[in-house]
Formats: sequence, structure tokens, C-alpha cells
Amino acid sequence: MSNLTRKRMKRYVTVAVLTTAGLLLVHGNAAAQKEQEESTYTVMSEGHNVHIFPTVSKATELAGVGMAPIPLTYHGGPVMTKANTYAIFWAPATLQTGAATSLPTHYQNVQTALLSLYPGHGIDNNNTQYYMTSGGLFHFTSYVQNAGGFVASYVDTSPYPASGCTDARTPGNCLSDAEIQAEIQKVITLKGWPVGINNMFLLYTSSGEGSCAGASCAYIEYCAYHSYFFSGSSPVIYGNEPYADPNICQVSGTPSPNGDPAGDAAATVASHELTEAITDPELNAWYDGSGEEIGDKCAWNYGANTWDSGKANQSWWVSFTPIIFFPQIAYFELQQEYDNHAGSCVQLGP
Repeated sequence: MSNLTRKRMKRYVTVAVLTTAGLLLVHGNAAAQKEQEESTYTVMSEGHNVHIFPTVSKATELAGVGMAPIPLTYHGGPVMTKANTYAIFWAPATLQTGAATSLPTHYQNVQTALLSLYPGHGIDNNNTQYYMTSGGLFHFTSYVQNAGGFVASYVDTSPYPASGCTDARTPGNCLSDAEIQAEIQKVITLKGWPVGINNMFLLYTSSGEGSCAGASCAYIEYCAYHSYFFSGSSPVIYGNEPYADPNICQVSGTPSPNGDPAGDAAATVASHELTEAITDPELNAWYDGSGEEIGDKCAWNYGANTWDSGKANQSWWVSFTPIIFFPQIAYFELQQEYDNHAGSCVQLGP
């Protein structure tokens, strides 16, 4: 057995030989992993699992959507106690078919604003009730801290590789999960970005560019997904963020507080993925008996819009201007997330 294999096993096997309780814990983790693997939201892709965010139409087909009172339970894996985020905007001149790409600067700015302001505000505060345990017999409990922040972004104009899959909505233009991982690893190496459980990398791609994870494809089954792979012995937590077509990845009639329907749709999708990655980065921490994670239980559920003249459900303080000393506010329309304490979907945590 290699050292890397041993390190990975340590994530799931604690001191089971010491106590009967330990043996039960190992058994419980194995059963929990099976629950996740059999979930509608979990897709096997090229030897590993990814957790998808179904499109609006797909979500209506899935049993359990809207059944928020069923609680999330802890299954033994790690959480991100703080989330440092990195954005990669992959925007070459053309798609694989030769058509022009589109990943507008304003769209990118909405995403970096979301990632910059997410820590310290209501949705991330909701995450603080979720935790992980470690240490075996003498275990320690570590809670999500509502900390971290947006670290950096990078615009990659290098060409997309040859289409690695078949997405019926974007024929000829499709990235496989392996190609997505390779791009993320390439940029991490190029920029010298750190990896590990508290760092998440979100890869944004152009309109007209699809992707597939196994047999599940963008714009048909999902709007985005999150998962992880290993770089050496360290996990790389990542999110695949295809261009957010508001006709597919947004509820009809949802307002656009930033005047950019696609950008605002991408922001709620990214918030969903980031929140799920924080509470279940390796798909073995917090989810319910159906494999639904914190965002799935509240998918496309926005609650009341009480900000920006009814166009937003989140009002996040930015800074004071240096001259007139008035607060600057950023508005977002983001789906709610599940609160185990309240037993419901919320915009603000406990």
C-alpha cells in the first residue's frame, strides 16, 4: 500500500481498533458513503464522484426537492472551517467549433464580488452550525468559522482542448471532468496557489461551452457541480461553473439586482456550490438520507426580496467612501440554504 493511499484512508478510518464505538463509526461512514453514492445528486465521473446542482427543470423532477424539514446529518468527513476562494475565468478567443466565446467583464465582476463578500455575511454565518470531528477516541470538534475570503482570480485565454464529451445543448463544445481538473491544476501550478481543504477553486467557462460529468451534462442535468481531486496528498476542492444561461439556470421572473441576468444567475449558482463545498467538501460530511446537501434542500428557493426595491434578498455592506462616508452596499439574489437549527431554508444563519 502506498503512502498516499494510507493518507487518504486516514480521512475515513479513525482508531476503530480501540473501542466498539470506533468500530461502529467506521461502519457508519461506509454506510453513509453508500447513501451519497446512490443519491440522484451524485454522479460517477471518470473514477470519482461529483455532486451536481440540477437545472431548474431537472430539480422539479427529483423526489425530495422542497422537503427541507428532513435534517442534514454528519457522516464523519471534513468541512472547510474557512473558505479561501479562487476564480478561474477560462475565456479563449473561440470555442472548439470556432464560434466566438463570451465571458463578459461585468459577468466576471459580479462573480468576484460575490466571492469577496460571501464571508462574514448571512449565508456563510448559517454554515457555522456545521462541524467536523477528528482525533479518534479523544476527538475534537471544529466548526465552520464564517472566515476566509476571496484570494485571487486569473483569466486564462489559452484554447479549450478538443471537445472531450457530447453535450446535446452545446454540440462540439464540451469539457470533460478530466479536462476541467487539468485546467484547474494547470492554473494552480502557474500561479503558485496553495491547495488543501480550506481552499476552493471555481472554474468559469464561456457561453456556448458545455461540460459533462459521466453521463450527466450541463444545461440538461446540471447548472454546476462541486467535487475534489488530489494534488500529491492534498485535496483540491473545486467547482465547475458553466456559463449561467438564465433560461435554464434561473427561476423565471427572478429579478436581476446587478442588471446582468446571466451574472446574477451565476452568482446564486456559485453561492450554492461554495456553501455545499464548505459543509461537504469531500462528499462525506453533511447531507441527509437522500444524499441532499445544504443547498439541494433549498434549490431555487429565494424567499422574500426585501432589499433594493424588491430586487434582492441579500444586502451586503462593502465599505465607506473616503469623502462622503456613506456605506456602499452590494445586492444579490441568492437561493436560501438549509438551517438545521431552524429546520427550514433561510437567508441568514443562527
